Amino acid sequence: MTEEDIPAEDIATPAGALPEHAVRTALLDLLAERGTLTSTEAAARLGHSSGLCSFHLRQLARYGLIEEAPTTDGRARPWRLAQTPGQQPADGFGELARGLEDESYRRWLARRAEAPADWQQDEAFSTVVYLTPDELTAVGEAVRRLLAHYRGREADPAARPADARPVAAVTRLFPLLPNEPA
Repeated sequence: MTEEDIPAEDIATPAGALPEHAVRTALLDLLAERGTLTSTEAAARLGHSSGLCSFHLRQLARYGLIEEAPTTDGRARPWRLAQTPGQQPADGFGELARGLEDESYRRWLARRAEAPADWQQDEAFSTVVYLTPDELTAVGEAVRRLLAHYRGREADPAARPADARPVAAVTRLFPLLPNEPA
C-alpha cells in the first residue's frame, strides 16, 4: 500500500497534528492491550489489510505515539507505545490516547448534527460514587466484561447488525483528590 491508496483526508494534517482516525485509535487500543503488535497481527484483529495497518502504524510513529519494539527474528516489525528513557511500559491508553479520546468527543459534539437523526444522541454521563479500592477494580472489570460482548464485531464485520456503527466507549474510574494537598 502506498500513500496514493490512502484517502487524502487521512494524510493531510496541520503542522505537528495527527488527525483523529478510527484505525489509528483502534491500533493504539490494541497496543495498550497487547504491549506489542505487528501490522499483520493488527490486520487480523481489526479486519483491515496489513498494508493499511502498516501505513497507520508508521504515521503513529511519525508523531511519536509509538515506536518500533525490539525483535528477535529480524523479520517481524513489532510496534509498541512510545516510551521515554527510564519510563515504565505504558499503562493502557496513557495520556496521548486519552487526548485522542477527548479530541474525538469534541469533534462529535461539534458535528453531531451531521449524523443521521437516529444517531444524534449519545450516552455520555458522569457521576461520583464512593468505592473501596477493591470495588473500583470490580467496577472496571464489570464494564470490561459488558463491553467484551461487542468487541468481536470489530474484527468480524459479519457479526455486526446492519445498522451498527463504531461507537467510542470511554470509561475513566479514578479517585478524586482534594483541591489542596493534604
